[in-house]
Amino acid sequence: MLHFSAVLRHRFETILLVSSLILFVTTLLAQDKIVWSDQEKPIVEQLHGLRKLDDTVRARTTRELALQIRQLPVAPNAPPHKLRLAGALAALSTEGDFGKDTLQEVTTTLATALREQPPAGKPGEPDSLYVEFASLVRYEHMQATSDNPQFAMAMAKLEADDAKRQKADFTLADLQGKAWHLQNLRGKVVLVNFWATWCPPCRKEMPDLDALYNKFKDQGLVVLAISDEEAAKVTPFIAERKISYPVLLDPGRKVNDLFVVEGIPKSFVYDRNGRMVAQSIDMRTRSQFLGMLAQAGLQ
Repeated sequence: MLHFSAVLRHRFETILLVSSLILFVTTLLAQDKIVWSDQEKPIVEQLHGLRKLDDTVRARTTRELALQIRQLPVAPNAPPHKLRLAGALAALSTEGDFGKDTLQEVTTTLATALREQPPAGKPGEPDSLYVEFASLVRYEHMQATSDNPQFAMAMAKLEADDAKRQKADFTLADLQGKAWHLQNLRGKVVLVNFWATWCPPCRKEMPDLDALYNKFKDQGLVVLAISDEEAAKVTPFIAERKISYPVLLDPGRKVNDLFVVEGIPKSFVYDRNGRMVAQSIDMRTRSQFLGMLAQAGLQ
């Protein structure tokens, strides 16, 4: 999952940046002007193939890559190859559950790379890699910090984004034409999920999300899955996969923007009082979704 750009809002840019981690890694790692060292080339190749591994092998490989990247030397005035590699690995490592220890190694590697090759950023705005780093700390509860002012700015940005999501309200129609108004769902546990048909991690988490919806709907769980695509694309996709939870359409991306969604999949859980109690920054497994729902009182 990619949520690196806080300023790109246009549809083309959104698709380019967040439609797939493969596109992101290609953009970050395979630019024509990049000349990788012999030590870096095998790391790049493994990053490109990481998604093809089963979860057990992927977890082990992710941890090994984090250690390999951390050990890369950084010469004075060298291109930020180490930082690019650390950023790419971090973006891939929240796509599921590969263990807290593995994610901590990834976070430590990104923190090291940011310290050794700090990006300049724009005036008054944190670089996207500091936002990624801050997200790991804030949402994945990783142990790391930085004295670079961009880290503080990134943490402040995430806090402000969460305040917007807590106050957010919307009305959208589902594929059957029924209107759903978020604030009218008080008394229910609501999971708002942003997704798209072209997003591999979104597709991967949908069966687990559907199973949990059917398990807990009689206890008051409502899942609202929001896509910014057109009905002609979404409807057959949902029908083919027999998804039973409501799927809402946001073709103008107004609700995506309201929730500051810069990467998908992304999910937010509200308790019966309308308080946001949990959120994900990427794809979640069934056990991870269960942990989020437990914070809203569903067991």
